[in-house]
Amino acid sequence: MVAPDMSAVRPAPEMAALRPVPAHVPRDWPGRENSHSLKAGGVSWHLQIAGLPLGDAPVVLMLHGTGASTHSWRDLVPHLAPHFTLLMPDLPGHGFSSRPASAAGLSLPGMAAALAALLRTLQVAPALLVGHSAGAAIAARLCLDGGAQPAALFSINGAWFPPQGVAGWWYPPLAKLMAINPLAPHLMSWQAAQPKVLRRLLQGIGSPLPEEGLSWYRRLAADPQHVGAVIAMMAAWDLQPLLNDLPGLQPALHQLVGEGDRAVPPQCAEQLRRRLPQAVIHRLPGLGHLAHEEAPQRVAQLILRHGGMP
Repeated sequence: MVAPDMSAVRPAPEMAALRPVPAHVPRDWPGRENSHSLKAGGVSWHLQIAGLPLGDAPVVLMLHGTGASTHSWRDLVPHLAPHFTLLMPDLPGHGFSSRPASAAGLSLPGMAAALAALLRTLQVAPALLVGHSAGAAIAARLCLDGGAQPAALFSINGAWFPPQGVAGWWYPPLAKLMAINPLAPHLMSWQAAQPKVLRRLLQGIGSPLPEEGLSWYRRLAADPQHVGAVIAMMAAWDLQPLLNDLPGLQPALHQLVGEGDRAVPPQCAEQLRRRLPQAVIHRLPGLGHLAHEEAPQRVAQLILRHGGMP
């Protein structure tokens, strides 16, 4: 793989609403030189802005998936930064963004509303949205609710459908039960932070990352506050209203599908296209759920090719 030009990755200029990097972001966290803090929509955001200066290039809003953070984009950023201004928040309660005061703030509409407030505060209108897994569903809800009007939405293994079969029966009640148990985040963070456990989890979704990539997830999993927000998000998640509304989605939808994804089966992309016939499917052979971390250059090439870049 050709090494990306890191010289293109530079912080955006200060804006009135932005504050310095939060003190609780570790000094070695990926992209920390691009980190800012900002309050909007009931959330104290950890936000990274990289690439070309605001006003000089199209803005791309990038939304990570459940349980991740801005670190998930660390290897994709250098490939996109020469062409765009990249706006990358930690989702509410994730990473180094604060948890909303109410459970509704971690629901799909609640997160979309908080992101809309973030965009209004920054006075930014994204030209493109990129969402991984649950981040794709949040991006679609943001568009449907009028919070953004991009030309295109790029879904990387988008999590569009509720759990099926037996999992559909036990997953929501279990998440709700864990959300009200104050010990659950501590127990789960201890368990998930174990190297063998986390490695098995990533292998189980078809993305066996190298040790460096694994280490960032291990550090997040060791934080009970992060884990507690993930549990509460799972408990508040309801995808059926989004599926009902998806036929009204205006941006072009590009589905980037890892054919080795074991978390969101590749056939889900075909199911979605039956609801939204104009959705385009781009298959990624050999890649799993974290396709953008496994092969960032391949993913970037699709975004550049279909995102209006020559």
